[in-house]
Amino acid sequence: MATVTLAKALNEGLRKTMENDPKVLVMGEDVGALGGVFRVTDGLQKDFGEDRVIDTPLAESGIIGTAVGLAIRGFRPVCEIQFDGFVFPAFDQIVSQVAKMHYRSGGHVKLPITIRIPYGGGIGAVEHHSESPESYFCHTPGLKVVTCSNPADAYWMIQQTVANDDPVVFFEPKRRYWDKADVEMTGTAPMPLWKARVARPGNDLTLIAYGPMVKVALDAAAAAAEEGKSIEVIDLRALSPIDWPVVEDSVRRTGRAVVVAEAPSYASLTSEVAARLQEKLFYSLEAPVLRVTGYNTPFPPSRVEEDYLPDLDRVLDAVDRSLEA
Repeated sequence: MATVTLAKALNEGLRKTMENDPKVLVMGEDVGALGGVFRVTDGLQKDFGEDRVIDTPLAESGIIGTAVGLAIRGFRPVCEIQFDGFVFPAFDQIVSQVAKMHYRSGGHVKLPITIRIPYGGGIGAVEHHSESPESYFCHTPGLKVVTCSNPADAYWMIQQTVANDDPVVFFEPKRRYWDKADVEMTGTAPMPLWKARVARPGNDLTLIAYGPMVKVALDAAAAAAEEGKSIEVIDLRALSPIDWPVVEDSVRRTGRAVVVAEAPSYASLTSEVAARLQEKLFYSLEAPVLRVTGYNTPFPPSRVEEDYLPDLDRVLDAVDRSLEA
């Protein structure tokens, strides 16, 4: 058992998978000598060499295009996109090549590519550094999408992702990089990669969150408990595919659901979750499924980002509205 930050847990997970499989490569802007802008790859180039931890040009399309060729030749590239807003130059490669190659080949070609993307706000960054683009990739057939919310999941999920034969977009909540927790780094992963987690059990309402919003949801559940409200918190972990049985079983039991995410609400992952629950569980619901999200505007300047991001008060307001319905 070790007490580590989420960033360090990712570092240790990458180190472990590189030790276990010589075909695993790490590539991206400043991932080598610098160790990444968030130091997630710190020390890896020193220990594994420049042939396996590759500093690339500032060209996201080139990073992903190179990874496609490497994957076809049997490697397992782990690509770092330095910030969420920088992924769009690579969007064509991801959607047109990475997502389709396995199907285009009739299942003969596998693309075990991991695309790591730090995402979300809360760090006082400038534009293009605080976005939440996960819905674009969840909407794309052929891609799998996951996100961690705590150091333990970070350590195990990155290893499970790299070992997977499908292309996976791995979203890392950048404002949680410095959160610390005890992580068991021996044995096997405690949960399958695609399994949702009941982060806090409850009976009155289900809060559904992922990535950076899981901590906010847990804080809201703790605050609600002081008023006698029993709130269950679900950490989705996998965004595509979603572990619907865990989510639906919880909402069927509580009869109420609030979905929380940093991303804007329109045509988003929260839209899909709300639609699915109201389609499948209409007669079990005691109130409409509510959503607490970022606003439908570009991410604002850092001095006002706290007014944009869902916070404890906004989540508790939605909980109260649902319970009063």
